[in-house]
Parts: sequence; C-alpha cells; structure tokens
Amino acid sequence: MDIINVVLADDHVLVRDGIKALLEDQSGILVIDEASNGKEALEVIARNKPHVLIIDIRMPEMNGIEAVRAITKSGIEVKTLVLSMHDSEEYVLQAIQAGADGYLLKGASKEEFLKAVTKVASGGKYFTGDVSAIIMNNFVNGNIKKTSKPIVETKEDPFKLTKREKQILNLVLQLKNNKDIAEELKISKRTAEVHRFNLMKKLEVKNLMELSNKAKAFGLV
Repeated sequence: MDIINVVLADDHVLVRDGIKALLEDQSGILVIDEASNGKEALEVIARNKPHVLIIDIRMPEMNGIEAVRAITKSGIEVKTLVLSMHDSEEYVLQAIQAGADGYLLKGASKEEFLKAVTKVASGGKYFTGDVSAIIMNNFVNGNIKKTSKPIVETKEDPFKLTKREKQILNLVLQLKNNKDIAEELKISKRTAEVHRFNLMKKLEVKNLMELSNKAKAFGLV
C-alpha cells in the first residue's frame, strides 16, 4: 500500500493530537479520523475503512478491548494496534484474546511506534518486548491459542543467537540428533553438542517441547 490510513481512538484529545503529529510527520502514514471511545471507533472505521486502528484501552462507553473484540467478530478488515500505558498481564492477554494485531506501550520510542504501525499494517504482529515475557509464559502454559505463526514481534532477537545457533535450532526442531546435525553442517559431533547446549542455555529451556514453544512464540522459526 502507498499510504497507510489510520484512525486514532483515545479519550484524551492531547494524546490523539500528539500521536497524530508523530504519525503525520512521516511520509506514507495519514490519520484520516479520530474517536474518543470504542463505540465511536466502530462507527468511524465502518465509515472510513482505514488500514489500521490505533486504540487505547481505558475509554468511556466502550473500552478498547471490547472494541477490538467487536471488530474481530464482525470481520471488518482493519488491523488493530492497542496503545496503552498498562503492561499488566490481564490487559495484555485480554487484548490478544480479543484479536489485537499488536500491543504497544505509550512509553515506546518514536522508532518503535512507527515500526509497529508499519508491521501491523502489512499484516504482521507486533508486541513490544516489554510485554513479550507475559505472552511467552501464557503461550507455554496454554492460555493463548497456539499457532504456527509467531505471535510476538520484538525489536530484535532477544536471545542474540548466532547464525550457527539459528541453524542448529532449525535442525533440532526437525528432530535431528547431534550426529545428523554434525554431518549436515560438516562439523564434529562434539561441536554440534556444544552448540546445542549453548542454544538451550540461551533460551533457558530444558527439553525439545519447551524449545519449540519458545522458538515459535518469539518468531525464531
């Protein structure tokens, strides 16, 4: 898309003005309308059909999570990015379960904010690193529906895996043993064992199931 059309929903005019100024300072993003609560947001997106709805949680009449849930159920083609000051587990999980495409804290940097809007608009998911631990814990515990697609988009690989460790990760998840990995990468079996050990240590997992869940949750595969 050439221009990302955005609708802002927040009950504070000053907040909306600040976000609008930040977004429209960038080429390729246009704020086409605003709303002061979730109910207004539904009316505005139905009328304007934006690419992205940026919405706060705490608003009168209908809060942001209720609005996102209504959008998800209706099948309206708009991406939803929750922008909130709250990083509590309750809000994060409710937003994800409602169908939000992203969750960003209001204290995020300008660069991260713009990256989140662009990522969500293009069909991806964006959850700031500040809430990724909450998502990860609940993903592993089964509180968030598992999917083959990564549910977390962070600013960078939080585990700082090397290129070789990423290769090892993919091979391990293909259920290949150390001998098979060594032959495929043309390294010694001992070296494959060391890389595998370091990989498990970096991701802080104890078995293949934990490794698989964590790799998927953080978009490493």
